[in-house]
Amino acid sequence: MLISLTVGKVDAGVAVLLTEDKRIIEFPSILLPPSISSGSIVDITVSRNHDSEDAAQRSFESLQSSILSTYGQQSPIAPVIRCRNATQTSVVLEWDPVSLATAELRSLSLYRNGSKAGNIPKPMEMTSTKISGLAVDTDYTFYLVLRTSAGTYSSEKLTVRTHKMTDLSGITVTPGRMAAPLRENLSAAVDRIGAKIAETVRIDTTHFVCMEGQGREWEKAVEMNIPVVRPEWIEGCEREGRLVGVRGYYLNADPKLRQVGQGVGMQTPQQQQFRQRNESQSSPQTSNITQQQSPRKQEETPSASSANLRAANQPPPPPSPSDSGSPAPPPPEKDGPRQQLPSHPPPSNSSDSDPVSPIEDSIHSPSSSDAPELSPPSGKADEQKDRTRPPQLSVTESFQDVTL
Repeated sequence: MLISLTVGKVDAGVAVLLTEDKRIIEFPSILLPPSISSGSIVDITVSRNHDSEDAAQRSFESLQSSILSTYGQQSPIAPVIRCRNATQTSVVLEWDPVSLATAELRSLSLYRNGSKAGNIPKPMEMTSTKISGLAVDTDYTFYLVLRTSAGTYSSEKLTVRTHKMTDLSGITVTPGRMAAPLRENLSAAVDRIGAKIAETVRIDTTHFVCMEGQGREWEKAVEMNIPVVRPEWIEGCEREGRLVGVRGYYLNADPKLRQVGQGVGMQTPQQQQFRQRNESQSSPQTSNITQQQSPRKQEETPSASSANLRAANQPPPPPSPSDSGSPAPPPPEKDGPRQQLPSHPPPSNSSDSDPVSPIEDSIHSPSSSDAPELSPPSGKADEQKDRTRPPQLSVTESFQDVTL
């Protein structure tokens, strides 16, 4: 195909060519003859190169096949999470090694109850982790999220429930240095409580049991913050029937801090019934002892009710002088102390027709050391005496409780 074009302008790099219908075409000036200038007419022949097109197409298809076989046959695999061990306050999770195929790793994150708990350090190397500080007997949901250059992949959700205090199956013990008989007793006790023994310190090891702090495994347990306890701790858990504290069972701990006594959790039903029967039988005996001790206290300290009872049994007071018409004796002195007298007056030897006993004389006659009484004005003396005089009590009524 032949095309005639008019050169409009020639620069160092680009030449402007005009078609017959006045269209402008930019053309590399290096491809034009050297003697071309503005106004020159050039003929350009255009043809299609089929051989070159076929070669380029074959090269492109080969490249696409190579990319597909290298990067398109495999894709990252979603992680699979499992529970390795659970205790009262911790959970150990594990998963398969991360498979990325040809993708690049961005991150591997752990989620707990829908919230991000953190990123897994060194995800291409680590395949387990331990979560501590959980609540006792509580459900938790965990899952992993893998982020790669090829996309994001999530694992299935895993629900784990922490153990109760009486469930000892989550204990994993690693024994340290101890005598052979003690090691056998430890293994038997671990089997009885349903726990496990690991010969080496692992991520799911909960306690390191030994008699002395030496050895490579002991150093590893201390580095991983695993409690190092004595064999008596297993015996304490078996005796109490529950997970006991480790404070009193450290290698250098005071034995007084240990929990002593059989727990209710490990008692047989016969032992629990015997214990309840003893408590029920001891309650009536305690109440009988209290009832026997209470009257003794009442005898030592008379109450107000007993005083009122004695007052009710006393004879009524004699009639007042105003009713009988006889002159009333003078009132007793307020400041003078009363003399304790016997309940019955002694017989009098006087020959007077109206004798006055020493008891009455001591009550009604004023003391010589007291000041003389002042008599009220005449005419109102009897009225004021009747108004201010207290009721008179007989000698027998006033001093009934006095004993010589």
